[in-house]
Amino acid sequence: MKQGLALEIMLSGESVLLTGSAGAGKTFVLNQFRNLAKANGKHVAVTATTGLAATHLGGTTIHSWSGIGVLDDLSHGFFETMSKTRREIIEKTDILIIDEISMLHDFRLDMIDEVCRVVRKKDEPMGGIQLIMSGDFFQLPPINRGDSRVGGFVVNSKVWQELNPVICYLEEQYRQDDEELIEILQALRVGDLKRHHVEKLMGRINDEASSREMTELHTVNIDVDRINESKLDELAGDEYTYGQSTTGGANYVESLQRSVLAPELLRLKKGALVMAVKNSSDKKYVNGSIGRVIDFEPVTDYPVVEFKNHKVVTMLPDTWELRDGDKKRASITQVPLRLAWAITVHKSQGMTLDEARIDLRKAFVEGMGYVALSRVKNLRNLHLSGINRKALQISEDAKMIDSLLRDKAISDVKRFAHLQQRDVSTKIDKSIQKSDKKSSGWAEKIAKMRETYPNAYKPWQKEQDEMLKEKFLNGYSVEDISKMLGRHEGSIKMRLQKHFGEDVIGNI
Repeated sequence: MKQGLALEIMLSGESVLLTGSAGAGKTFVLNQFRNLAKANGKHVAVTATTGLAATHLGGTTIHSWSGIGVLDDLSHGFFETMSKTRREIIEKTDILIIDEISMLHDFRLDMIDEVCRVVRKKDEPMGGIQLIMSGDFFQLPPINRGDSRVGGFVVNSKVWQELNPVICYLEEQYRQDDEELIEILQALRVGDLKRHHVEKLMGRINDEASSREMTELHTVNIDVDRINESKLDELAGDEYTYGQSTTGGANYVESLQRSVLAPELLRLKKGALVMAVKNSSDKKYVNGSIGRVIDFEPVTDYPVVEFKNHKVVTMLPDTWELRDGDKKRASITQVPLRLAWAITVHKSQGMTLDEARIDLRKAFVEGMGYVALSRVKNLRNLHLSGINRKALQISEDAKMIDSLLRDKAISDVKRFAHLQQRDVSTKIDKSIQKSDKKSSGWAEKIAKMRETYPNAYKPWQKEQDEMLKEKFLNGYSVEDISKMLGRHEGSIKMRLQKHFGEDVIGNI
């Protein structure tokens, strides 16, 4: 399914599973949908199964939003102790987004369903809330611990069967630009890894770049911390430290801290390899961009970083927020960097890395190898320290589920084919006119923008995409292409990023 049709289906009010391989653009579509739905006057709750994934979308965990926390069942008296604020947040929610759905247990989705039904006093799936789930079942699965209730993927939940969500299976690939790596990743997904695939991977062990410094992915925290601290200590020169500042209750700050990749105390020296852990507002770097500290600003001592796209940026403190619906519960302000000689596979989920050395000798869960290998764009920039058998394994349940999802996705594409050619913005404009003044201001903004850019917020047609790529490769400037296609320069850059990647766009 194309991204445009998936967006249309979600905007039509259907509950959806948005899925597809790593790099298919799931987060991009979610962000588009969230922005358009909010512009349409909808109350959107943005959540994820982990705090880390939630920060990518600017939301909170689904456990916090629903009030279930770490509970394995809704104990007697659960609803009597639920706060008035929690009830109000759930009552006014029109759309609930849950990202990284592969990590949510089936019984917990049923618990969330029960909470929504009781609080909203509606005996229908999710109490009538439109549910948007996003994730890839080939990535990290729900974790079952010995002292907790055992569960499986959410497709086994009661509410999944009752809800029968539309399957939006994204097929296009926006991260990898290498057919060999795409073929290997696809073979992993379908459980058809052949000898020549394994040989290509083994060929990346101890290759010619083994001595070059780059980010390493490891499976356990202890290895990551050891490598980063050791590398920093080896550097000569003065050490600079940056402590975070926080707002909000201690329990909320603690919850947010687990989700923020920037450390509480950041230690840096000149020459340190670093990673940006937040997108910059001026597009100079993104979450996952790699660079090196080349200096420190006089007076402020803020680090000056040269990223691999050759942008030199003074890294100022940035802020992460823990939001609960419309309420801000906590915030953390810190320089948005972390040492980047090493990072865990788990924390790399959702990132695109320029180049990485990956150690999968201690892989301990199915899907871990797939997550790690899919972080890079091509085999040239993938360097292996080693790999074990577990790293090449994919959950048998995930393979079976994927087959069923693909079949349903085919029928759902046919069922919603009438939306394929519709103009997303036209439908939004019409519904916005019926909403509040804030939303109507958005409609006026779009109308005003179209006076200069006639195609602003309209779906990209195939011929426009082809012209975009042709002109860009032939040296036309973003400004020139913007005039040719009648779209804002920012929109042109975003589309080019989808086709050519962040590194290329960083230099235009």
